[in-house]
Amino acid sequence: MTERKLLTLKEAAVALSLSEKTLWAWRARRQIGIVHIGRSVRIPEAEIERIIAEGSVPALEPEVR
Repeated sequence: MTERKLLTLKEAAVALSLSEKTLWAWRARRQIGIVHIGRSVRIPEAEIERIIAEGSVPALEPEVR
């Protein structure tokens, strides 16, 4: 079985440098995947990585003259 790391909303907010309020809004709009464990809400680390990858903009290649 592969290990899956689950983060609290507070931990995820720190990892993304966002407020918890933003993550709650994303959760309500289903823009971020979550896992319910009883009454607890967790965000898979893979979701954090996905958000970072989708928001990344690659650098331009230098022009050759």
